Amino acid sequence: MEYIENPQLKQAFDFVQYTGKNIFLTGKAGTGKTTFLKRIKEVSPKRMIVVAPTGVAAINAGGVTIHSFFQMPFGPYVPVTNTPFNPFDEESQPASRNGVQKFSREKINIIKSLDLLVIDEISMVRADLLDGIDEVLRRYKNHSKPFGGVQLLMIGDIQQLAPIAKDDEWEILRRYYDTVYFFSSKALQQTPYVSIELTHIFRQSDREFIDVLNRVRDNRIDTDTLNILSKTPSQYQQGR
Repeated sequence: MEYIENPQLKQAFDFVQYTGKNIFLTGKAGTGKTTFLKRIKEVSPKRMIVVAPTGVAAINAGGVTIHSFFQMPFGPYVPVTNTPFNPFDEESQPASRNGVQKFSREKINIIKSLDLLVIDEISMVRADLLDGIDEVLRRYKNHSKPFGGVQLLMIGDIQQLAPIAKDDEWEILRRYYDTVYFFSSKALQQTPYVSIELTHIFRQSDREFIDVLNRVRDNRIDTDTLNILSKTPSQYQQGR
């Protein structure tokens, strides 16, 4: 496979396959992030779940939404630090107090057997939501380790879509987090992770489209960019 010849993708592949280390895989549009995810799903023997912050992102990644799988509430998820964690008492657990519903036995068994959690479009995941995931994984897998000891593969580009926090939500969350971004997660700060940035663009068949995406990414939108974005699909094809 061509992408295995790319040293950055090979490094990411080896980290997923042969270690339990958490990984943040990033890069511009067309650098192979989606292809890499598909390949991991095809060949990795690890028991994994793929989640994403929105329905569209979940469909594109071939997974489910974070809120659906982890049964998370849509409001702010407040870290609870003033009560000792008791893995044998559901009502004492932060996940319960934040409104997370009880899981079915089938889902509990899935979590207990989980080796790898893939989070696509991580740039859109708020810090409190990632901590909510941590609470659930600790609750059902290993309460003494961040994310229950499950390996994380976080895929996305922080220069693209940012997480959303309304003013009233941020008023609550700012007491606990420096930023709303995933890397401010308290659980993530407790565990080391490697960052791998992909730089080689594979998707050469539509170079103009890739250039437009990267100009938007880098906040370098000019008149030519706006003209291309304003075209209908048929106009775009005719102009090629």
